[in-house]
Amino acid sequence: MKLAFLFPGQGSQSVGMGASLYQFSEAAKKVLDEIDSLLGYKLTEICFNGPEEKLKETDITQPALFAVSVAAWKTLQEAGFKPEATAGHSVGEYAALAAAGALSVSEGLSLVAERGRLMKSAAIEHPGSMAAVIGLDADIVTQICFDISAKFGYVAPANFNGNGQVVISGETDGVAIASGKLQEAGAKKVIPLAVSGAFHSKLMLSASEKMREIIEAADVRPAEIPVIANVTAEYESDPKIIRENLALQVASPVRWEETLGKLTGDGFDTFLELGSGKVLTNIVKRFAKGVRCAAVSDEASLVSAIELINA
Repeated sequence: MKLAFLFPGQGSQSVGMGASLYQFSEAAKKVLDEIDSLLGYKLTEICFNGPEEKLKETDITQPALFAVSVAAWKTLQEAGFKPEATAGHSVGEYAALAAAGALSVSEGLSLVAERGRLMKSAAIEHPGSMAAVIGLDADIVTQICFDISAKFGYVAPANFNGNGQVVISGETDGVAIASGKLQEAGAKKVIPLAVSGAFHSKLMLSASEKMREIIEAADVRPAEIPVIANVTAEYESDPKIIRENLALQVASPVRWEETLGKLTGDGFDTFLELGSGKVLTNIVKRFAKGVRCAAVSDEASLVSAIELINA
C-alpha cells in the first residue's frame, strides 16, 4: 500500500465541518483550539454552527478549510497513520505542506488568512466568476476560452480536474459567453460556481504579487515527505521553490489531473481526503479505477477510512 493524503479547496466547506472531530479526537480539539487562539476569534464557532453566508466569505472559508483539514490530519496522525505523499487542491496545498512538514500550523494559518483576505480584496477590485465544465476535452475548453477572451471578455481555464472536468474563471461576461459556447461545443453541463471571484486567473494578479512579499518572509522548511505543487504538478521540497509556487498559485491554473496522474503513476493506490466534503474523493474515483479512496471529515468516516487502510 502507498498512502497519499489529499486536502480539499474552496467550495468544499459546509456548516458543521470539524464538529465531530473536535468532540471525538483530542488531537483535533487541541489544534482547533490553537487556531482559534492564533486568529483571535472563534473560527470553530463559524465552522460548527455557521451561518452559511459567513462561512462562504473567502477570508473565512480559506482558514476554515485549513483548520478542519489540519484537524483531520492530526486525528489520523494520532491514530498512527502517516502518508508517503501529500497534495492539496488550491488552498488545500497549505494543509498538504503542513502535513509534509514544510509549514508549521501557525505559519500555514497565517499565510492562508492573508491569502483569503487578499483574494477577497482582489475579487472586489476585479469582479469575476467561475463555472465548471463537464464532459468536454480540456484542449477544446482552452481554445474556446482563448477565442472568447479575444472578442468579448477575459476567461481562462482555472482548474484541470480530470475526467472531462475543467473549471473556467474570468470576467463575468467572458465566463457567461464561454459557458454558452462550451455547451454548443458538446459540454454535458456547464455549472456556475458559488464563489466570490475569478480565482486562479489573471484577475487575481494583485493578490499573487502581495502574497509573494508575505511568503518571502515566511518560515518555510524543506518538506519531509513528497508534496505535489498545484503550479508544477511535480514533487517539490525546496523552500525557495515552494515559496515561488505558492505566490504563483493564486493566479495560475490548478493542475489536478496531472497531480493524480503523477501519484497513480508512482504506485499510490490509497487516497484519503482530509477535511470537509468528498469533492476530491469523487474525482479520484473517476480518474483511477481500482484505487482505494475515502474522505475523512468526522468520526464515522474516520473509522471507515481506518478500516479501508487496514483491509
